[in-house]
This record gives sequence, C-alpha cells and structure tokens, in this order.
Amino acid sequence: MRRATGLATAAVAALAWGEWLNWRWSRVLVGDRAGTSTAVVVLGYRNPRPTANLINRWRVRAGLRSVTDADVDAGETRVIFSGGENGAGGTEAQLMADYARSVLAFDGTVVLEDRSRTTWENITNVIPLIEDVDRIKIVSQPAHALKARAYLRRQRPDLAAKLVRAEDYRVGEWLLVKPLLALYGLWTLRVLESDERAVSS
Repeated sequence: MRRATGLATAAVAALAWGEWLNWRWSRVLVGDRAGTSTAVVVLGYRNPRPTANLINRWRVRAGLRSVTDADVDAGETRVIFSGGENGAGGTEAQLMADYARSVLAFDGTVVLEDRSRTTWENITNVIPLIEDVDRIKIVSQPAHALKARAYLRRQRPDLAAKLVRAEDYRVGEWLLVKPLLALYGLWTLRVLESDERAVSS
C-alpha cells in the first residue's frame, strides 16, 4: 500500500513539475506590446512523409489559435510557416500550410519560409517577413519556442522587443508527456544564457 501511494505521489509530482516548467517557459522573453499588425511564426518539425505528422499538426493548431480576435480586430495578421525540405519531395512549411487550409479551413494570410533546417535558420530566414509588424508570436512546444525567441533576441534585439505570448501552452494539454518534454527542454535549453531564461515582468 505504501509503495503504491509513493508511486502515485511521485507520478503526480512529475506531472505537476512538467506542467509548471512548460508554463514557465511560455512566459519567458515575451512582453505585452500593443499594435495593429501581428506575425504568428509556426516552427516546423522534421516530417519525412507527404502529410503533416502529429507534431506539426499540433503546432499548426496552436499557431491558428494564437491568431486571436484582438489580433484580427486590430489590423493585419499573417501566419508564417517555417521549415525546409522534409525528405518526401516537399517542405515542412508547405505541409503545415496545406493542413491549415485543407483540414482546419484557415482562410487568413499565410506566408511560407521553406529553406530552414535548424531553429537558428528558422529565425534568420523569417526576419525579413516580420520586420514590419508590431507584434511577433513564435509557436512551438514551449521549450523550443523559448529557444527561438532567444535566438531572435541574439540576432535582432529590436525585433525581440516585439515578442508577445502565443497560445502554445494550455493547462493539461500533452499532460502525460509534459515531464518528458520538460526533461528534453532542460537539455536543449542548456545553450541559453541566464538572462535568456528569466520570466518577463
């Protein structure tokens, strides 16, 4: 009985830890900037098949829900899908755009960035597509999105000042795998400096 209780307690603690860490990462390097134009940048995930995989489908959904009514009411909003060749004769960007259009019936403005192979390249290559907007949202799993925001801060601090929160974190979403996402996030975010990990005020 004690062993079962201990295992249950450990499982609950692991789930809570994963939830908290992903929540925290979603609030780092973002502000509360107003404006009349918004770019939502959806980062692709390796996808060696002719249709969008589970991860990319989720990222597209998170990207589209990041286009809020306030964004639309305020003015221009564009969704930028970023990702290069997928090994199946297409690009991650195109697969995500196709899923957004054909399955989710998104009819807003879509822009493709289809040359990137790494997160650093994602940011480098979307910069010309986001320079003219007032607000920037970067969408991926929270740790990956934070890494991309840090890279934008390194490459273009002026544009990083326009970063606002996306809707890529929701309580309970991916709950059972969030501890694993948290562990992987801690590993991949080891490249960040301490000031790139601080929660925005």
